[in-house]
Amino acid sequence: MRKLDEIPSCESCLKENFLFKHLTKDENDTVSYVKNCNFFVRGDIIYHEGNRVSGIYCVNKGIIKHFKTGIDGKEQIVRFSKPGDIFGFRSLLSDEPACTTAKVIEDAGLCFIPSEQFIKLINDNAAFSMAIMKMSCHELGDANQYILDIAQKNVRERLAEILALLHKNFGETPDGYLNISLTREELASFVGTATESVIRLLSEFKSDKLIEINRRKIKIIDIQKIKKISDVY
Repeated sequence: MRKLDEIPSCESCLKENFLFKHLTKDENDTVSYVKNCNFFVRGDIIYHEGNRVSGIYCVNKGIIKHFKTGIDGKEQIVRFSKPGDIFGFRSLLSDEPACTTAKVIEDAGLCFIPSEQFIKLINDNAAFSMAIMKMSCHELGDANQYILDIAQKNVRERLAEILALLHKNFGETPDGYLNISLTREELASFVGTATESVIRLLSEFKSDKLIEINRRKIKIIDIQKIKKISDVY
């Protein structure tokens, strides 16, 4: 971790994050003054599951994975954070330790806003407070859907749904590949299955001309068929 050479302005994230558009100019100026911004490389841990979080993190660039660790030490990825996203707020609102570990998977620039300032914004700005509640409800809905998928969908359907979700949330690079690069282990952790199963199913999707694979990069050729397999409408 090191200090960012150039501190990003909060305005630069407004197009990605709907939360901070609710701040007044004075509130925005205060956040810009109190925040700390640092650069992290792939593999850095932002905080561990079970730790107390002392503020929220805003992603200016890079990708963060959030995962839980089972009793056997195996990771279960529950979500990702991309530029414009914030994380760490659930622990502050519930006054509980972090329920996941946050780890950098693509070199990241993160801004940290202390808990005192975050709570003050919630108390003083009703629109900001409502936006936080909506975000929390949305994440709860995603968690409920994930539980349902694990219980009712087979691994092939879940992998297709994850690919469709990554396509929706991260988009494509100029050459058509998903704008997120995951190891086979990370993809299996997100799907909730063994790495060998993901490797086999990716090979099947490739043979069916649904995707192309270039090492860790995946290009979705037929997103509609992928969605049909995943039963996403």
